[in-house]
Amino acid sequence: MSKIFAVANQKGGVGKTTTCVNLAASLVASKRRVLLIDLDPQGNATMGSGIDKSELQLSSYDVLASEMPPRKAIVAAPSGYDLMPANGDLSAAEVELLEMDGRESRLRRALRDITEDYDYIVVDCPPSLNMLTVNALCAAHGVLIPMQCEYYALEGLSALIDTITQIQRAANPELRIEGILRTMYDPRNSLTSDVSEQLSEYFGERLYRTCIPRNVRLAEAPSFGQPALDYDRHSKGAIAYLALAGEMTRRHAANPNSSNHGPNQSRPVAEAV
Repeated sequence: MSKIFAVANQKGGVGKTTTCVNLAASLVASKRRVLLIDLDPQGNATMGSGIDKSELQLSSYDVLASEMPPRKAIVAAPSGYDLMPANGDLSAAEVELLEMDGRESRLRRALRDITEDYDYIVVDCPPSLNMLTVNALCAAHGVLIPMQCEYYALEGLSALIDTITQIQRAANPELRIEGILRTMYDPRNSLTSDVSEQLSEYFGERLYRTCIPRNVRLAEAPSFGQPALDYDRHSKGAIAYLALAGEMTRRHAANPNSSNHGPNQSRPVAEAV
């Protein structure tokens, strides 16, 4: 069975799509079979994977709204992973899903037939806690949370943890926090160090040791429709995502049920952050 991860954070600009595209490419480089699912109507993961969202015949919208078999919508990305692409059509799904039976579990049902095809399924969520994100959380085993080490990011993290807890109780008891990923990391900033210490205190081993630095190549690569690994494999950003993929796969090899360990529940996350 594949590991299914939702990459989520309702705060925009924290590197969700960058993480999805580059993590998918890095996992492929380590000989894993990977499916990237774009659940953001902006379609940035689709474009960043080298697929033109304006020319799509089928997309994740068709899988969610029409229950189309996912294999029909999946395309091969140039970097070696499979992609379930998205475009603006997905915006309509946010409204249509509200009137459908089992609306929160449409993605989970769709993925049942293809979980054996992949080692990892990575879901790029929109920057909001809407029905698309809920579908991703209901389908996932774990949530990977990219975040910047700044004050407002901590506030948003508390809200996301509350949502994850609600999904656990109501629809997906297997859902856990896979890891917290520090992005756009600048160790010279004192606030960065302070926030990192708080995250380490609360999340322990759930906080990835790998940090993703601010890197020009990471910012440039999407405009060429490439992960940083293809655009400049020697860049600091590409090397960091390779390290993240390595850390993730080693963790799973050492503990196949690693996604089943949540953060320290001895005190509320809002109090911790």
